[in-house]
Amino acid sequence: MDISTVIGLVLGTLAILGSILYGSPLSIFIDVPSIVVVGGGVVATTFIKWPMEQVKSTVAVFMKSIFVTAVDPKAMIAEIQKLAETARRESVFALEKVPVEDKFLKKAVTLAADNRPPEVITSILSLEIAAMEERHAKGVEILEGMGADGPAMGMIGTLIGLVQMLQNMSDPSAIGPAMAVALLTTFYGAVLANVFTIPVAAKLKQRSKQEATKMNIIVAGVLGIVAGENPRVIREKLDSFLPPKDRLVEEKKE
Repeated sequence: MDISTVIGLVLGTLAILGSILYGSPLSIFIDVPSIVVVGGGVVATTFIKWPMEQVKSTVAVFMKSIFVTAVDPKAMIAEIQKLAETARRESVFALEKVPVEDKFLKKAVTLAADNRPPEVITSILSLEIAAMEERHAKGVEILEGMGADGPAMGMIGTLIGLVQMLQNMSDPSAIGPAMAVALLTTFYGAVLANVFTIPVAAKLKQRSKQEATKMNIIVAGVLGIVAGENPRVIREKLDSFLPPKDRLVEEKKE
């Protein structure tokens, strides 16, 4: 679980609710027509923009920002180094018997154990990386689109409310409450965009980049194993993917 996403969503919600409850009852911020305009409008525009199969995956994409295992490149590099030591001590064919949990690493190791040429390994794994990035990009685009549509639908709801209010100017005492209801749709759209969609899309972008980095580490490591490089050399090469403070080589030099 990504606890930072949970903390952010909870704190954002509590901050808004706390600000409301500090000055007024929560009930005045609840307006069913406004919720229908913003919620229904965002859902409608999402269906218009994207195919049904991708829209249905929106909830799953959103949940990935919460229920996801963080990528640990240091652990992956250490595992690849052990695989390189096994290949050097026995042979590259022995890697097929080594238990590997990561699916992408398992595929890369299998290709190496099958004695595939380096260019074939690179081509196959690069295609998989590109496909992964494309899948993630679509999920991010859907959430970013919802973030853009939320305020837009809120503005439409506000305009509807203003038109209705201006049609009934005979009672001055009703103008204030009517204006407040009209503005609620803008409020709902802003909250949807700036708390629940755009920040989550940004988190998913970062996770996708981390996943791509891990996969590139695997590609570079497996190609080094296939080339018969020294495990120490492979480790030094893969450490270049890490910040200097996390590199094993730098720590030893210090």
